[in-house]
Amino acid sequence: MVHAATSERFSSVFASFDRDADGRISAAELRLCMKAALREDVSAEDAEALVALADTDGDRLLDEQEFLRLVARPETEEEEERCRGLREAFTMYEVKGEGCITPASLMRMLARLGSEQGIEECRAMIRRFDLNGDGVVCFDEFKVMMDA
Repeated sequence: MVHAATSERFSSVFASFDRDADGRISAAELRLCMKAALREDVSAEDAEALVALADTDGDRLLDEQEFLRLVARPETEEEEERCRGLREAFTMYEVKGEGCITPASLMRMLARLGSEQGIEECRAMIRRFDLNGDGVVCFDEFKVMMDA
């Protein structure tokens, strides 16, 4: 059984993978997002195999529940603790009250940590894990980044 909090966290990830907003993820959409998020080229065959692994209705597409079964594991106490730690780290970088990391907020935190990066370098870092293309990193995208 997938934990409710896990389901909520992956809803925005599902939405960002569902490029055409039809409520289903194709193997092609899965490939594009894995390349964007992980900088990993996944072959068409591998993407189709991943879809087939979780596709319970045989339409060769993943709806949100099928996607959750593919990517989400039941959370253990250790995973919940890790998620709390990630949330704490995320709040150090995010724009207060906005729930996202912007290039400017990333640059400020990196400077505090002694790493001087320009705004363009920070924009490039954000783009690498910005799955939905909104120019910022939300918590779900941050988690993907930390797992990469």
